[in-house]
Amino acid sequence: MMKTLHQFLLFHLLGLNVLGSEIINGKNVPQKLMLYMASVQDSKDSHVCGGFLISEDFVVTAAHCDRQKPTSVVLGTHNLKKVDNKTMRYAVKRCKHPSFDNERNGNDIMLLKLSKKARLGKTVQLIQLPKTEMKVKDKAKCRVAGWGLTKTGGKVVDVLQVVDVPIVNLEVCKTEWRNVRFNLPDNVICAGGYNTTKGFCQGDSGGPLVCSGTAVGVVSFNMRKNCDYPNVPNVYTDISKYLRWIKDILKKKNC
Repeated sequence: MMKTLHQFLLFHLLGLNVLGSEIINGKNVPQKLMLYMASVQDSKDSHVCGGFLISEDFVVTAAHCDRQKPTSVVLGTHNLKKVDNKTMRYAVKRCKHPSFDNERNGNDIMLLKLSKKARLGKTVQLIQLPKTEMKVKDKAKCRVAGWGLTKTGGKVVDVLQVVDVPIVNLEVCKTEWRNVRFNLPDNVICAGGYNTTKGFCQGDSGGPLVCSGTAVGVVSFNMRKNCDYPNVPNVYTDISKYLRWIKDILKKKNC
């Protein structure tokens, strides 16, 4: 009970972004790019998180998105006002990482098994994952995309947004977070939000951090609901640390 209370108070104090990311200081994604993006939606067909397609059968998102009880994903459109339920919506089964407890303890990754194979083509494509465990170079320019607000307290947008963000050295990231009395979990990558006005915010967790055409991270959390960057670095789940788990599920096509 005390542990739960402590976690609640800590999350309240830090204002951890458990609803994910809106894109700050980004731009609209061209229709022919980032065709792997998925809108993770609830039983009311409302967008709750981002995600990305890694096989004909599976979308990756954040484990904490499970709290929103997503029931489907939408593929094949950057504009959420233009959804054809017959061809773009796929019911899903949730495969949350078995060690996930909360963002504070890491393992913030989930696979969503599609009820039928995704229709790959001109509007839907896969994104590749790292082939082995890897470390992205410090200051490498990557990108993050999502649907949601474009500023603190702003309005939700329907068109997919993208922004370039630099990778932040992990030791620097840990130090910056320790300065606000928070110890980062293992298996994370930091990018954006620190020494830059660009990053993510509430509204679209589960989206990919993409470096050189490869999805290397999953949007996990930032600090507080104030997205007036710069502040501490944004935090992503390091996908390369979970390749064995992902490959096992893809092979079995179940969880």
